[in-house]
Amino acid sequence: MAKDKLMYVCDNCGQESSKWLGKCPSCGQWNTFKEIRVASKPPSNSLQGGKTPLSAGGGREAASRPIPLSEIRADAEPRMDLMDPELNRVLGGGLVPGSLVLLGGEPGIGKSTLVLQTILRLTDKKVLYVSGEESARQLKLRADRLQDSRQGESDLLVVCDTALENIFQHIETEQPDLVIIDSIQTISTETVESSPGSLSQIRECAAALLRHAKSGGPSIILIGHITKEGSLAGPKVLEHIVDTVLQFEGDQHYLYRILRSQKNRFGSTSELGIYEMRQDGLRPVTNPSELLLSEHQEDLSGIAIAAAVEGVRPFLIEVQALVSTAAYGTAQRSATGFDYRRLNMLLAVLEKRVGFKLAQKDVFLNIAGGLRVTDTATDLAVIAAILSSNTDTPLDHETALCAEVGLSGELRPISRIDQRIAEAQRLGFSRILIPAASLKAVNPHNYSIQIIPCRKVEDAFRALFG
Repeated sequence: MAKDKLMYVCDNCGQESSKWLGKCPSCGQWNTFKEIRVASKPPSNSLQGGKTPLSAGGGREAASRPIPLSEIRADAEPRMDLMDPELNRVLGGGLVPGSLVLLGGEPGIGKSTLVLQTILRLTDKKVLYVSGEESARQLKLRADRLQDSRQGESDLLVVCDTALENIFQHIETEQPDLVIIDSIQTISTETVESSPGSLSQIRECAAALLRHAKSGGPSIILIGHITKEGSLAGPKVLEHIVDTVLQFEGDQHYLYRILRSQKNRFGSTSELGIYEMRQDGLRPVTNPSELLLSEHQEDLSGIAIAAAVEGVRPFLIEVQALVSTAAYGTAQRSATGFDYRRLNMLLAVLEKRVGFKLAQKDVFLNIAGGLRVTDTATDLAVIAAILSSNTDTPLDHETALCAEVGLSGELRPISRIDQRIAEAQRLGFSRILIPAASLKAVNPHNYSIQIIPCRKVEDAFRALFG
């Protein structure tokens, strides 16, 4: 028998090499090459579930062949309604049959809960849940907690197995509409001589599941682990193999979770789903702005409202800042839910361009609700909250802010300005500060809210503090 050969794969970008390299020539990262064992013969038909590729007309053929582009049908893909508006939105309108979806997130964030409560609603679909981490009793206890009055109606099959060959046999026997693999790091195949969770096992198992899904098999959802850096565990090629990569984010100490799409072959990656963690599972949040804004009975300093956009979804968030005199000589800078380096840049703009001395002040910044915001249009709200806390002057609680701050102190134009203004108006705000360069893309007569254009940070502060 021919011996297996050793290969080295970069777990950051998936670059392959026949020998170990200290620095990856593709992504430039150091010490990322891991050893994998590659079989000398192609995988057996058992890894493909005994299926053959689909032809252009939808039938199976003995072998693949080149097909003229004009003969390929481009009909709209039918989608499976998952009975979850947030999940359907992130997937692009539902789950495409024969697709391979990877769902990742931190331990305990709610990945298994989200998947289990979703498939319990699919009473008209046959679902196979393959658990490699939990026992059937644990899944039953969780399902009893998540299910509502429709208990017992779900056609859900549960099997606890980690052998890929056995999983394909269960799929062939039961013929489900949807398969859940929890998790891909626990699955192993006999064709690779390494432990489950290794790079070679994850790579071969994911490739085999993809071949099965694309050859007329059911849709498959993989639940994956993440590393301490926050990226999906396993080789980077795992993200290239699957059709859709979903990232479940949030702090376990907060109620809200965010579902982002990092890759989607059947839809946009700009969509965003928000959930609220409750005792009976995850509840979709259809109006996040009203939940993320707190009701203050009295005016408090250091609070500003930002009109942010995550993906294509606008919502208003509360930016909280606290500025105090440094107690130990060296000023502290802390940011929760906001980029720490961008905070330092905004503080430098305040000191250089506006003249506020904050070098000997501790600055703490927090995005309320435990969310992490990457929209640069929150810059104006951040510096307004910092200045409000520094001078102990409350801001008008009926004013929303949205603008990107440049290094010279100018307010740069932002995207989706119409959606931000409409969201602020819908929630009852009386005025909104926007960059003057974005005013040409807005018709003020279409809104009842007062729109105040500003060119520089000084103009915004003059409108806020008088």
